[in-house]
Amino acid sequence: MAKNKMTIVAYKDNQYTGKGIGSASVKINPASYTHNHTVNYDNTIAQGAPGAPLRFKGISPETISFDIYFDATGAIENNKVPVTTQINQFKKVCLVYNGNIHEPNYLIVSWGSLVFKCKLTSLSISHTLFMVDGTSLRAKASVTFEQALDANMIGKKANNKSPDLTHLVIVRDGDTLPIICNDIYGDPTYYLEVAKYNNLVNFRDIAPGTKIYLPPVK
Repeated sequence: MAKNKMTIVAYKDNQYTGKGIGSASVKINPASYTHNHTVNYDNTIAQGAPGAPLRFKGISPETISFDIYFDATGAIENNKVPVTTQINQFKKVCLVYNGNIHEPNYLIVSWGSLVFKCKLTSLSISHTLFMVDGTSLRAKASVTFEQALDANMIGKKANNKSPDLTHLVIVRDGDTLPIICNDIYGDPTYYLEVAKYNNLVNFRDIAPGTKIYLPPVK
C-alpha cells in the first residue's frame, strides 16, 4: 500500500475489525476535501407568535466529500489499468450491494490525519478524455461519504471520555498513527501526542512490527 496515499478499505460491519474485505485504490490524491457537520434544531413557530426559541434535536452524521480521478493516459507511473476497470473496482468496494451482508460495504477512508468510518452515499462520474474510438482515458468521480458508527462509538463520542489505560499496539502493514489512535481513542487527532510519547520522528512511515504505546489521554 503506497505511503501518503488516500486509502479506502471495506469492512463487513460497523465494528471495523480485522484487515478488511477489500480496498479501493486512489492513484491520485484529492486536491481538497470538505468535512461537513450539521446540528439540528426545532424552530417551529406557533401561529401568531413573533418567534420561537431554538430547541436542540440532535446532531446529524458527519459527511466528507471530494473529487478523485481515474486515469489511463500514462500520466500515472506503472498504471495500465483501463479507466472502466478502475471505476468498476471502486464501485465493487464502495457502492455495490454486498450479498453477504445485505447492504453496501462499511468503509474507512484514511488520508493523513483523516480517519473516517462511513458509507458511500453519493457517486457522480464525469468522463473527460477519450480515445478516438470513445474509450475513456480519464474520469472524475465526485463522492460523498456519511459517517457510520456503531452504538458504542456514538456513546464514546457523546461522553467525550478518553481511555484511562495504557495500550500496547503492534503496527500492522497499512497502519498509520491516526488509524491506530482512532481505534483506541475513537479520535485520530491524538496522533501527535502518541508520536511524542513514543519518541517517533518519522511517524508517517512506521514499519510493521513496531511496538507503539498509547498512554491515557486527559
